[in-house]
Amino acid sequence: MNPTSLFGLPDQTAHERVLLATDPATGLQAILAVHSTARGPAFGGCRLWHYDSDLHALNDALRLSQGMSLKNALADLPFGGGKAVILKPPGAFDRPALFAAFGRAVQSLGGAYITAEDVGTTTADMRGMQAVTPFVSGIPREGAFGGDPSPKTAWGVFVSIQAGARMVLGRSSLEGVRVALQGLGAVGWHLAEFLHAAGARLVVADVDADKVARAVVQFGATPAHVAEILAAEVDVLAPCALGASLNEKTVPNIRARLIAGAANNQLATPTDGDALQARGICYLPDYLVNAGGIISVAREYRGEGEEGAVMAEVSRIAERVEELLQRVQTADSTPARVADDWARSKLVKPA
Repeated sequence: MNPTSLFGLPDQTAHERVLLATDPATGLQAILAVHSTARGPAFGGCRLWHYDSDLHALNDALRLSQGMSLKNALADLPFGGGKAVILKPPGAFDRPALFAAFGRAVQSLGGAYITAEDVGTTTADMRGMQAVTPFVSGIPREGAFGGDPSPKTAWGVFVSIQAGARMVLGRSSLEGVRVALQGLGAVGWHLAEFLHAAGARLVVADVDADKVARAVVQFGATPAHVAEILAAEVDVLAPCALGASLNEKTVPNIRARLIAGAANNQLATPTDGDALQARGICYLPDYLVNAGGIISVAREYRGEGEEGAVMAEVSRIAERVEELLQRVQTADSTPARVADDWARSKLVKPA
């Protein structure tokens, strides 16, 4: 799916700024999308990925940055929404040089955009960028809070599943609850650890067969094919791979009653959320449940981080899940549309 306009997504507010950055010496081709600075500087991670075309990369950057505006607003963070994607160069490339060039592009925005890890990028990449820009977070710091935000993202999804299980499934605990995990990357693996410790029964799929084999041994998980995981016979579906997995082809086959995962932009279109609701499936919007990572890097960036306090703040995502489901009960709408309206109402400068 490509954008119908270079200036923004259909039915969404226009982006404030989109920067196309290139550096022939390193092979850098990057898109830095600043959706909104209404609440403060745009904050969102940087993705390194192979895209089928430049337009696919642009669409991903626009969708991700718009989602960050909603995510940061709903989490009550003093930041707007932005995101960057780097088109992965073909063949071998000098990774430190590539990220130094990307850091210079971030620096050129003068603080309008702050970056951090996302799919395909690491804490080492972020640390390397520090030499050229201060507008970066998600970096291990000696004697201070910081570093890889993926465990915080996973914890937010976990407490959301707990809240959803109580309110949607009527389960007081996750003991024996069947959860399908699509994707066992950094966040997906941490989520599997949390779910296993809580007694959930896991069904897992990943393009990396070794990760699946490890999950079978470590968690007693049932393996599934990547093409079949979304239709697994489970109570909860947790999409933790790439976006748009919930679409007109997959929604009719989903058997879970609750969906809560870490992947960004899980719905291909808003109507896919309507279709889930029509089938009696409760979809917890991704930008609500996966906000733990941005909470972590935001607190680190502001120098406010401390492990216990940040974990407590991430845990409060469960309270917002409960509030959303209560709002849905009194609204003639879906969780996705109610959450969108709720988040947009917060897209103003914090008091």
